[in-house]
Amino acid sequence: MKKLKAAIIGPGNIGTDLMIKILRHGQYIEMGAMVGIDPNSDGLARAARMGVATTHEGIEGLTRLPIFSEIDVVFDATSAGAHLKNEVFLRGLKPNLRMIDLTPAAIGPYCIPVVNLDRHLQDTNVNMVTCGGQATIPMVAAVSRVAKVHYAEIIASISSKSAGPGTRANIDEFTETTSKAIEVVGGAEKGKAIIILNPAEPPLIMRDTVMVLSEAVDEARVEASVLEMEKAVQSYVPGYRLKQRVQFDRIPQDQPVTIPGLGRFSGLKTSVFLEVEGAAHYLPAYAGNLDIMTSAALSTAERMAESLLSAKGV
Repeated sequence: MKKLKAAIIGPGNIGTDLMIKILRHGQYIEMGAMVGIDPNSDGLARAARMGVATTHEGIEGLTRLPIFSEIDVVFDATSAGAHLKNEVFLRGLKPNLRMIDLTPAAIGPYCIPVVNLDRHLQDTNVNMVTCGGQATIPMVAAVSRVAKVHYAEIIASISSKSAGPGTRANIDEFTETTSKAIEVVGGAEKGKAIIILNPAEPPLIMRDTVMVLSEAVDEARVEASVLEMEKAVQSYVPGYRLKQRVQFDRIPQDQPVTIPGLGRFSGLKTSVFLEVEGAAHYLPAYAGNLDIMTSAALSTAERMAESLLSAKGV
């Protein structure tokens, strides 16, 4: 079967986990190169042991690798600031390159595979939002497809041990990008995101809380939509699951809640409690935040590659 070759920029936790997933499960994508800037990087060393071409000279080093001419897809797992430069540099050399952005830079459209990937298969740069966004925005979208959503708030709690330097450097961008994507992709009129790095020992599994305020609607329809979305996400993240049944609170018209900047609202409050268990390809299973991000990125790239190969008649 014909496959497209991919390069990963950033051999940290996310990049290394993604590499392992591609090597084990890639159907239309295969590893071409791993790119870093630290010659002593564990991720680069692991890639070399697995037979993947490597460079510690950044994206300029990537262009000097013989495999570069065959690279069709690049996953960027660096930082928001670095991605802005990487996009400009690589786009100048390969205008049709597919860039899968795992940073909060958001040059391209936000992409949550189960919600809006079909609309972005032909885009040359898509943004995978954040781990918290990948876990929670599907649930906001599940409510918004059956009711108008006035406000949605998400809280993503991840183990401090699973957060690498790139994640820590981008906390502000994390909240801003996730909040915006809750609105643009999730369908909420207003979105808010909070991330918690939990230092607990032993490390705790990723947990997410999603609270959605919508117009009044039949609770059974909302719950059915949420359960359907849970199964859809599980198709590429098996460890994704609801911790308990969906919770509902009715807000009567004579006792409305006030949302700063939006006004007073009555209707239905839907609360969804999630956990994400990782596949432990690189970090242990508590790092579900790592798993859902890399799984979403690979699922997106696989669909894009399938579409490209089909168009070429391969």
